[in-house]
Amino acid sequence: MSDINAFAAMEAGGTLEPYSYDPGPLAPHDVEIDVVACGVCHSDLSMINNSWRASRYPLVPGHEAVGRIRAKGDAVTTLEIGQMVGVGWNAHSCQACQPCLSGTQQRCQTGVTTIRSNGGFADRLRVQDIWAVAIPDGVDAVSAGPLFCGGITVFAPFVNFGLKPTDRVGVIGIGGLGHLALQFANAWGCEVTAFTSSQDKMDELSSLGAHRVVNSRDEDALKAERGRFDFIISTVNVSLNWAGYLAALRPNGQLITVGIIGEPMGIPAGQLVGGGKSVAGSDTGAPHEVATMLEFCARHDIKPMIETFPMTEVNAAIDHLKSGKARYRIVLTNE
Repeated sequence: MSDINAFAAMEAGGTLEPYSYDPGPLAPHDVEIDVVACGVCHSDLSMINNSWRASRYPLVPGHEAVGRIRAKGDAVTTLEIGQMVGVGWNAHSCQACQPCLSGTQQRCQTGVTTIRSNGGFADRLRVQDIWAVAIPDGVDAVSAGPLFCGGITVFAPFVNFGLKPTDRVGVIGIGGLGHLALQFANAWGCEVTAFTSSQDKMDELSSLGAHRVVNSRDEDALKAERGRFDFIISTVNVSLNWAGYLAALRPNGQLITVGIIGEPMGIPAGQLVGGGKSVAGSDTGAPHEVATMLEFCARHDIKPMIETFPMTEVNAAIDHLKSGKARYRIVLTNE
């Protein structure tokens, strides 16, 4: 096999540079993918900057990759050469630990993330076969990449926490994750409320599926929502008035965070006990959940709103992400 040509950070916070590496022999359960497009996520930026103290350099970011299988290992039986697939946060899992055997392979005790094994900011990518999920008809390949991270991150809680079509759902933070959560909740049949500090998005939020919009910076507006919601999903990574959002839940309501907040949330225990409310976190999803999400997207014509950059302009794309002006996901393309 020839070298894989990629873009890598050579040190924490470094600008991405052209980088080639020899992937070695193809493992029996691995596939090699010609990358068509790859989303740019805030998690890529965190890894480039070593914000989570888990990065190793050279680091090839990219965990929202879509492309065609060009080669497969001898043990791969469920995928075919030329098939369009997508890859998310995970690249390998052991298939033997309790999480893997229970169908939550994204929590594998020895699993390897896509970025840790060289990611999708490249012309090619290798992953274990179960993490290459087929793209169904009706899902656009170029815009599909963000579904494999941002999409599954907000879709998985709907499945795992028992969201019902009759529920009233609030979404905090309408960005790369939140704009997908609105679409999912609306297609699920829920009454959907967007909590946002950007009041210039009203028409756009309505088109994405929000029935109501609440100014998240208006404490009186939040108080007026008291006892309304069955389910609130927070996509932000900053501290908010969590007591106010707990008060906005109905009895037995759930506040789910998918954003990694850098400090303790300070949840008042009395609000949990009084009304049987709960607070939980959610990560990404197992391969079967990703496949279910993609079918849901195809059925309801759900897709990320994207801006595209050529792969060769990766640093400009990262600067655009840092600026906070992206609406709502950035995708790098090799075509």
